Amino acid sequence: MSKAISLDSKVVWITGASSGLGKALAKECALQGAHVILSARRYDELEAVRYTLLKPEQHLSVAMDITDESQVLHAYEHVLKEKGCIDYLINNAGLSQRALIADTTMQTERAIMEIDYFSQVFLTKTVLPTFLAQKSGRIVFVSSVAGLLGTQYRASYSAAKAAIHMWANSLRAEVAKAGVGVSVIFPGFVKTNVSFNALNGAGKAQGHQDKAIENGLEADEFAQQAVEALMAEQEYIVIGGRKEKLGVLVSRLSPATLYKMIRKMKVK
Repeated sequence: MSKAISLDSKVVWITGASSGLGKALAKECALQGAHVILSARRYDELEAVRYTLLKPEQHLSVAMDITDESQVLHAYEHVLKEKGCIDYLINNAGLSQRALIADTTMQTERAIMEIDYFSQVFLTKTVLPTFLAQKSGRIVFVSSVAGLLGTQYRASYSAAKAAIHMWANSLRAEVAKAGVGVSVIFPGFVKTNVSFNALNGAGKAQGHQDKAIENGLEADEFAQQAVEALMAEQEYIVIGGRKEKLGVLVSRLSPATLYKMIRKMKVK
């Protein structure tokens, strides 16, 4: 195993950083000495997170709506002005789903794809020239085990997460010779508020927790494993419980068996 890369004094930009996985990742990166850029829509929530981090004075809150391209461009310019470089971009902002395909409107389908795929692509394309000029750095996408397997009640979410995985694979091949790394993280069930905010078929927040999420991995444990893997320069990072990891393994060895397993799964 190669020696782990230090995050000390590295600039790490994390989207969706006001809660859940993003907040946990920010905490862990700060513990590793990184200068963390926290982004989400609400500045006051970002500041609340920043003050909980180790050495809050060296971190920066930059509010933006990731679906608003003008806000993204302004945020990017602000980050470069304040920090001068970007060593890691962690595309974590996202939106989940809890609805059957037959009950999901096209407006909801498009909303999920906009946040979980197109907005990630735009931010990455915006920041990419900086990474190429630096000839260093790592671009990270938080996908999902659902993007590897596809499960009930998460069709659009699974599709968006699968799409960003494939886009990341193409990006990795294109930028490897420039010294830029690309990693994709596939979380399984992790205890966050993702279920509360997940969209139903009409595009409204579900408003309650799932049993699968309640029994999932703690967010801090997820973040520790994720950051350790990134420091080891891993590119394909699956983090979850035994069932999720088994599903990923079976998906490679016997897709037909996986399909039977998924039909029997209780995922809501």
